[in-house]
Amino acid sequence: MSAASDDDEVPEAERDALLTIAHGAVVTSGGVSAQRALITASEFVLARGLGPVAYGVYALAWRIAQLLSRLVTFGSVPTLQRYLPAYEDDPAGQSRVTGLAYLTTLGVGALIAAGVWVLAPWINGQTVAHPAFPATMRLFGVFVVLLGLVMTYAATFRAGGSARGEVLFNKLLRPATRLVGALAALALGYSVVGVAGAFVACLLVVVVAGYPVTASVTGIRPSLRGARGEARQFYDHALPVAMSSLGKVFQNRVDVLLVGALLTAVAAGVYNVVLVLVSIAWIPLLSFNQLLPPVASRLYAEDDTATLNAVYSSVTRLIVTSVVPILAVQLVFGRELLALFGETYVRGYVPLSVYLGGVFVGSAVGATGWLLMMTDHQYARMALDWLLAVLNVGLTYLFVREFGLVGAALGTSLAIAVQNGIQVVLLRRFEDLWPFDATYLRPLAAGVVMAAVLAGVRTAIDGIAAVPVGVLVGLPVYVAALHVLGVDPRDRFVVRELAARYRDALGAKLAG
Repeated sequence: MSAASDDDEVPEAERDALLTIAHGAVVTSGGVSAQRALITASEFVLARGLGPVAYGVYALAWRIAQLLSRLVTFGSVPTLQRYLPAYEDDPAGQSRVTGLAYLTTLGVGALIAAGVWVLAPWINGQTVAHPAFPATMRLFGVFVVLLGLVMTYAATFRAGGSARGEVLFNKLLRPATRLVGALAALALGYSVVGVAGAFVACLLVVVVAGYPVTASVTGIRPSLRGARGEARQFYDHALPVAMSSLGKVFQNRVDVLLVGALLTAVAAGVYNVVLVLVSIAWIPLLSFNQLLPPVASRLYAEDDTATLNAVYSSVTRLIVTSVVPILAVQLVFGRELLALFGETYVRGYVPLSVYLGGVFVGSAVGATGWLLMMTDHQYARMALDWLLAVLNVGLTYLFVREFGLVGAALGTSLAIAVQNGIQVVLLRRFEDLWPFDATYLRPLAAGVVMAAVLAGVRTAIDGIAAVPVGVLVGLPVYVAALHVLGVDPRDRFVVRELAARYRDALGAKLAG
């Protein structure tokens, strides 16, 4: 099919939205891939440098800090996505909304840090019972406050439609501070407490330097002058989003807490490595969701539901097409990838495989949660998050008691599947948004072909050497299978237009 016929099949109203989201995904995927590489390098260094028990202590404290980081902005990040575009012609309004976001993050962060300081000994007694845990957890409480500010910097860029600032702060600087801190602490002979202190020191440098950069580049200088008028609207959106985030802690991350409470420090370390690999599989969803919220907010404000649904469907299919090869590689070569961290961690293969099922479901439905928030159904999402949180706590507790690490992954995967399934139904019911059609089966079929080829490579080659060979052979097979099965005109349009844009930009730089 010719390029002209592709263009004819893609309505004009969809083209800018698709290209904006896809370009943001390309920029973000590079940043997220670098982020995951930095995170994996950090975990590799720490797993090897601390040993299984001390690494397990670190892993539990770090995962609790990650849970708290979901709460520290108290819904400010999605609220900035919702209202900064709406105040595009009102710089003073943008300043007030951003000022409320900073104030909220600092206030909630201070409460979290104080709570962690008080509760750290009790958490230690209920979980790993290790003398280094309380001090490590308290330092991570301070880290959460600093992290909230960095997340607010990134959200300010993102709400303005720029993926670069988000990539810089959230995808590069955050994990880079961890890697630098880990290397410095271990080089100086420190153990887990020293590692946590190094994390705090490195992130503090980013916070101090990041504020003037964010204000200068975005042109938004936070202010609380006259913010009382925006406060009600701000918190009417932020409060249910924050409650949803709290619900999702119990819905999607209770596994981390239960592994620490019911199993051993070593099991906590193994599960942490599983989560590191799982985080790589989330890259396509995170990348395409980078600029979808502001685009969806704009289309919804213009009452253009038809275009919004078409964009949602196309973007979700692109997510599925991108995630299937990652899932195939991790399912076939999971044991080899886990062994990189040490033989102890190979026992995480079955939990990894189970968890990847949840990743597939979460990716296959696309940005359901964001779309509910961008279409002003944040209260429905909050209620759903809490309903499933209660169910998930009970089920995951039983699964961990019965099946160990596999039970933790099973409980979380079921929660992800149920959550996203219901959200798809709610979007259909509230806004008549529905992403699925027969074209979704093509990347799945191509993925089966690729997985069969990878399995053949694994049989022929032993050890970690099979992974790069499998990727080099499997990816061309996947692309060829997609070509044979047929590629949607919208997907061809996006790939062709972005390739031309990047080719022209590269040519201009080389000519200059």
